[in-house]
This record gives sequence, structure tokens and C-alpha cells, in this order.
Amino acid sequence: MALMVLNTSFKGLFFMTSFTLIILKVTFFFITFIPSTSKLTIHDHDYLHFDMKPPVDESAKRFNPDILTHSQYEDVVRILHEEQPTSTHVDGSNSGGNSPDPPWQRGSGQHSMVNTSQAVVHEGVRPSAGSSKPSKKGRDLNNIEVYHDKDIFLENYKQMNKSLKIYIYPHQKTDPFANVLLPDTRSSPGGNYASESFFKIALSSSHFITNDPAEADLFFLPFSIASMRHDKRIGVGGIKNFIKDYISTIRREYPFWNRTGGADHFYVACHSIGRTAMDKAPEVRINAIQVVCSSSYFLQGYSAHKDASIPQIWPRPGVPPIRHPSEREMLAFYAGAMNSRVRESLVRTWMNDTEIGVHQKRLKTPYSNSLLGSKFCIHAKGFEVNTARIGDAIYYGCVPVVLADHYDLPFADILDWSRFSVVVSTQDIPFLKRILKEIVDSNEYVKLQKNVLKVQNHFQWHRKPIDFDTFYMVMYELWVRRSSIRIRFFNE
Repeated sequence: MALMVLNTSFKGLFFMTSFTLIILKVTFFFITFIPSTSKLTIHDHDYLHFDMKPPVDESAKRFNPDILTHSQYEDVVRILHEEQPTSTHVDGSNSGGNSPDPPWQRGSGQHSMVNTSQAVVHEGVRPSAGSSKPSKKGRDLNNIEVYHDKDIFLENYKQMNKSLKIYIYPHQKTDPFANVLLPDTRSSPGGNYASESFFKIALSSSHFITNDPAEADLFFLPFSIASMRHDKRIGVGGIKNFIKDYISTIRREYPFWNRTGGADHFYVACHSIGRTAMDKAPEVRINAIQVVCSSSYFLQGYSAHKDASIPQIWPRPGVPPIRHPSEREMLAFYAGAMNSRVRESLVRTWMNDTEIGVHQKRLKTPYSNSLLGSKFCIHAKGFEVNTARIGDAIYYGCVPVVLADHYDLPFADILDWSRFSVVVSTQDIPFLKRILKEIVDSNEYVKLQKNVLKVQNHFQWHRKPIDFDTFYMVMYELWVRRSSIRIRFFNE
């Protein structure tokens, strides 16, 4: 009996010892393996976020703006205005490749930072998920496109024009609020909030419209925030209730909203009131696509992946004027009311400077003269992140300087804003002159200005839309945000 107990004890001890050794081996394996795995994981994570830089080709022939004559410059401008986007460069290379970024625009993601001559510059434009991998060969900024990936953009643009269908909720001219719900075609839109009216007019007569809701990809809520403001029956104080009642009517009389919770619906608003107009209809703000000028991803109610930014443009008819870079004698220009700390800081810091002209009220001289006579035109946020100054700058061929933190810039998932603008953190206003002079001294300014001319057509409205103008760019933004799942009726 004693032998049996002793034998059992030895067996138990043997198994316990073996199990302990196995545990020690497994622990040792994980201790030695995890560090290397972590490194691989971090590497893969960075790659997915496109934190990649192609090698610099020092032998690449650089553009020399000093030898560009006035006649050559005008030829370049003429070609740029006549050129239609193509799928490849002249050399047949992919247009989506990145190039070595200039020092004031390096980094990826929001608020990535580098030290440039002791001035910290924050980049504020969202990287596009559609950006292609950089080419192995370095590119000169003068030869790359203003798009994240031109091939992808043009292919999607073609498909959009073929298949995108939008249903507008119908209203009659006899409707008591026809002025709010129908496009006003009696006169050409004007003023700061013209983008809203231009879009409604262009959409209503476009080939995207369908009268059959069964084939619609999206549904347009046609109310106008700007019109409600001026309607004495509604006014600013009644906008929230009007929209609440309108959505209730849509849900009650049509089945389309209820089947998706409004996820395939959208509205357009350029006035800042549009951001709070949905407070009594939160399902619109949460589910629907908001196409708005006040596109700040810092404030509650705007989601950059769901909603879209539309540029605030003061309409100017005709071909944009041409001014040679050498004739733009002023380094930078700004004029506007002091309705934000950013503007107050800008004026306080540079009001006595001879190269940066800042003004805290309207100019006595024509506004256009200052835009044409400056290399850089400053967009400083006011009550909201958006103003018409970016559109003004682009129209007059002036490189925009964006001083508006958290601004989801218009068409940022299509256009690479680092190729034709300078985005600077508002906390770096004291370093602004140093940043801009470095751009000029390195000859990068002429390249940026040349790219401004390339994007001018994207920031212009027309009563009858023209390919790649603002209307079509907004339609593209809606196209990429439409639902990939078509919910059909039982009787289809």
C-alpha cells in the first residue's frame, strides 16, 4: 500500500514538473517574440496611413522661374485654361504619385509638425484614403498634378456622370413656401451664400435628376436655409421648427426616409445657421449627408467621412484675370472685419509690416487690385472656418494661405491642397512672414501659383454647369458618399 502511494506521488510530481517547464518555455517564447512583432505592427500601421516619402532625385531638372518671360507665362496660363484633365501625364506615368514635399508642408495627417527655420508649421488638410503609393522616382513639384490620384478621380467621375441619379422631393409653384423649396431662376445668384442657390438651380436642370425614386441613389431635401432667413414667416428663429415639420411630413407621406433613416438623403447650406438648423431634427444631422460651407470637424454636428464641404464662392463672371508673378509685389494681403481672435491676432501682429498688408475694415481701393498685387492671400477664420476669401484668392491667381484650424477644406479628398495653398496653424501667426518668404526664396511660390491656375475651374459656378466646375465637384463628393447598398421596394 505504501509503495502504491509513493509511486502515485512520484507520478504527480513528474507531471507537475513537466507542466511547469512547458509554461516556462511558452512564457520565454512570448517574451522574446513580442518586441519584434510590435515593430512589424507599427511599421504596417504607418504604411496604412500613407506615411511614406519617395526618395529625392537631386539630379532632377528644376523649374527656374527667373527665365520665364511674360509671353511664356501667358502661354502657360492659356494652356492651363484650355487643358482638360487626362488620365496620365505626358510621360505616361501615374498621376497619383507623391513628391518630396516642401518643408512647410511635410508630414501626414492633421497637425503633423516639422521644424522649419525654428518656426513650427502645422499641416491641416486631411490625407486622402484614395492616395496612391508614391513612385520610386522623385518628382519635381512643377510636374505633378493637383489631385491625390488623377486616374481614380477621372474614372469615378466618368462613372458618376453615367449612373448617378437623384430624386428631388416635388413641390409646386403654388406651394405656400415655394420660395424656400424651389430654385429661384429669376436672377443670377450673388453674394456670400450664392453657392447654395447655384447648386439648386444647376441640379434641377441636370441629367442627374430622376422622376423615378426607385432608381435614385440619393434624395435631395430642397429647403433653402438662406431663403428661410429672409422669409418673415420663418426668420432665423423659426428655421429649426420649419425643418422639423418638413422632415415629419417627408417621413409621413413618403417611404424613402424611413427605409434608411435618412442615410441616403442630403441637403445643401452655405450660411453658418445651417450648422444648428437641425437641432430639432437630429436624425438629419446624424444620418443625412450635410453639404455645407461651415465644415469644421472640431465642432459637433459635422462628420468629415459622412458630410461634405462646399466652397463659399462670391460669383464673378468671365475669365479670371492674369497677373504675372513678378508683378505681384506685395508678399501677402488680408482685409476683413475683426470677428474672431484669429483675425485680431493676425492684424495685431502684422498691421505695421511693409510686406504683409493686413486691414481691419473695408478698403478704399478696389479689393481686386490687392488680390492681383499680392503673392499670397490670407484666409483667416471669422465666426466660422469658412469665408469667400479662398475662392477670391483662387479666382485672382493668388496662392491661398489658410489660417483656420480644423477646416475640412472643400474637395480635400480629391484635391491635394498642399500643391496650391499654404496651410498654417493659427498659433504660428508670429512666424507667418518667415514661412512665406522661405517659400518665395526657394522658388516654390511660382510652382504653387501655377497650380492655383490649374484648380480655378473647380472653384467657379455657372448657371449651366461646365465639366469639372464647382457643381460637378460637389456631385462627385455626393457620388463617393452614396450608399453601396441599394434598398429596393418589394414591388420592383
